[in-house]
Amino acid sequence: MIRCLAIDDEPLALGQLVSYINKVPFLQLAAQCQSALEARKFLENDTVDAIFCDINMPDLNGMDFVKSLAVPPLIVFTTAYSEYAVEGFKVNAVDYLLKPFGLQDLQRAANRIKDRLTESVAAAKPATDSDDSLFLKTDYRIVKVSIPDIRYVEAMSEYLKVWIEGEAKPIITLLSMKKMQEHLPNNFMRIHRSYIINLNKIQEVNKNRVIMDSDTYLPIGDLYKDAFQAYLDTKFLGK
Repeated sequence: MIRCLAIDDEPLALGQLVSYINKVPFLQLAAQCQSALEARKFLENDTVDAIFCDINMPDLNGMDFVKSLAVPPLIVFTTAYSEYAVEGFKVNAVDYLLKPFGLQDLQRAANRIKDRLTESVAAAKPATDSDDSLFLKTDYRIVKVSIPDIRYVEAMSEYLKVWIEGEAKPIITLLSMKKMQEHLPNNFMRIHRSYIINLNKIQEVNKNRVIMDSDTYLPIGDLYKDAFQAYLDTKFLGK
């Protein structure tokens, strides 16, 4: 299922949008919001694969809202004003629905979302080879990554940040933590819902934190404490 968020400040328009979304079998409505500010608050604690977003809204319009997202999901803009179409595609919108639109129009946009996600996940799927490397898609490129050079992996909405030894910026790729973990060797361990670490890169363990370097302190989640402690016990020398 593709989780999506519906945003429109007009109750009737929002109700119609929600009705159409519920008629598409592979779409799952995660939430409906009557403002971009309400949607932003929702996204602070949850994630979606796509957003159907009105543009003309008070306080914060849909275009500026999308531009404010660090890593926006797939976007379909809905509006009664055709002059926004060009600007919509400048922010890489999947589709642009001009009001009033029908179920068939939304189905077309939904199919484009589905195709885009399928292509992205297929391209981002790691391919391991004999020299301990994998391939990740990032910014329309497919890059080869040496697994021993991965310091840690950080979850960020439906994307991952892959932090590499010696690199100041991470590789950002559309991939789940579960899928990434399946393609990493045993010296990688998940210590938090948002972090997988290379155990060989640990510098220090301090209470409920793993210190990777002087600037990187990663929390150990309650669900992962026992497994991580069991690993430490196999390596610990002392009383």
